Amino acid sequence: MGDVTTAFILTACAGLSTGTGSLIAFLVPNLKFTWLSMLLGFAAGAMIYISFVDLLAESVGAVGFFQANAAFFLGMLGMGILDRVIEHIHTDTLPDRNTLSRSEENDLQKAGLLTAAGIAMHNFPEGIAVLAASLGSPYLGFSVALAIAIHNIPEGIAVSVPIYYASGDRKKAFAYSFFAGLTEPLGAVFAYFFLFRFLSPEMLFLMLAAVGGVMVFICFDELLPISIKYGNEHLTFLGVFSGMSVIALSLYLIH
Repeated sequence: MGDVTTAFILTACAGLSTGTGSLIAFLVPNLKFTWLSMLLGFAAGAMIYISFVDLLAESVGAVGFFQANAAFFLGMLGMGILDRVIEHIHTDTLPDRNTLSRSEENDLQKAGLLTAAGIAMHNFPEGIAVLAASLGSPYLGFSVALAIAIHNIPEGIAVSVPIYYASGDRKKAFAYSFFAGLTEPLGAVFAYFFLFRFLSPEMLFLMLAAVGGVMVFICFDELLPISIKYGNEHLTFLGVFSGMSVIALSLYLIH
């Protein structure tokens, strides 16, 4: 097992990156979201590569092909059901900040609050994913945490921008974004005290495979569509290629 303290630190950093997104929304003038295309493509490439080459492959070696793949697809299916049950506003539905009319601003605060609630509930299983990966391998946990942190940044923007436009209060906008990210380490705490302490090594590997399924769903349902929307398919591919290449090179160097 990896170091528990390291696992919780990585989970906390991944969750708090949601707050980083809200800071970017304030620090970057005339935010157009086009820069997100490459960044989200990179995160998707890293997460997809980790899911198949590390999480699923190690699980297959530990518990067998059928069991590992069953857990992988159950993880994907479970995240898909959760995404349908918990409605939230995706970052690709945000209007351009330069095209907002006064009448639209009245609805933005509600939109921001609903987005914060949805992101908070989606971050909970992501915290479990980071902790599970970290307990299997600190390096793997770092890779998963980094990829999830990158994809949490635009979620912070999705929370803070509507609330800021509606209230004009930067501190309030940042606070909602920050607290939405806190559910990620809370998910890790819940998993550690109520799930992982009672799991056998075989069950942990099955959970890692399920985590891979969760990450693949996030990539194809959210990251890649948003990346293409704010850039183009070529820029997205470059990001995916870069993300996979960096993870592949890092795996080569540590083996």
